[in-house]
Amino acid sequence: MAISAKAEVHASAVIEDGAVVSDGCVVGPFCVVGPKVVLQSGVELKSHVVVTGDTEIGANTVVFSFSVIGEVPQDLKFGGEDTKLLIGERNRIREHVTMNSGTEGGGGVTRVGNDGLFMAGCHIAHDAQIGNNVIVVNSAAVAGHCIIEDDVIIGGLCGIHQWVRIGRGAIIGAVSMVTNDVIPYGLVQGPRGELDGLNLVGLKRRGVARSDITALRAAFQMLAQGEGAFQARAKRLGEETDSAYVQEMVAFIMGDSDRSFLTPR
Repeated sequence: MAISAKAEVHASAVIEDGAVVSDGCVVGPFCVVGPKVVLQSGVELKSHVVVTGDTEIGANTVVFSFSVIGEVPQDLKFGGEDTKLLIGERNRIREHVTMNSGTEGGGGVTRVGNDGLFMAGCHIAHDAQIGNNVIVVNSAAVAGHCIIEDDVIIGGLCGIHQWVRIGRGAIIGAVSMVTNDVIPYGLVQGPRGELDGLNLVGLKRRGVARSDITALRAAFQMLAQGEGAFQARAKRLGEETDSAYVQEMVAFIMGDSDRSFLTPR
């Protein structure tokens, strides 16, 4: 056990032998920190937090009460193998959030990037790969093996099906079930999620140039109404544009995936 002299640990907290609690950490009342856990500098655990498994939490992340971080996967194939959960810096993990470690079949590591907001009651399953600046709203669930790229917003009470990829800057409306891949900057809504446009509000908030937004809108229309199959339209689009944002969308569509795509209505 390595608890920094510059850490603050409540007397009722349980820090198991082998855990690392770095400078500036605050471990609140009735927290449990397992023997393979590493808390980087400035991590704060509010009361009644459980951090277990082979889990590392990055600097200045705050975990709120009753969250369970690093427990074994909810996967019947899991056989007790050594797997990890790696969480980046400056995340806000709110009450009752669960994040599981990986499985051998999924690469063995669940990863969460930096500067995320994981709101109350949401779930990040085994082997998920979560980018930076991601927001997962209350009671949403991201299933195993999903890839959620940077700047994605997942609305409240959403379910993201296993193996789904969601491209950078996409937004998923509340109470949607997403069963197929979502293009970068896409807007998905509806009980069985449908691709209903682009996340124009998010693009404008990030200061994306008007010319790039215009190019993305034209690209979306071509994907929706062009001739041929969806991927054929995307390939043709990539040959006809010099917009970096559109090229990113094309690369995502042409990339490897175990799912099909949500296509424009």
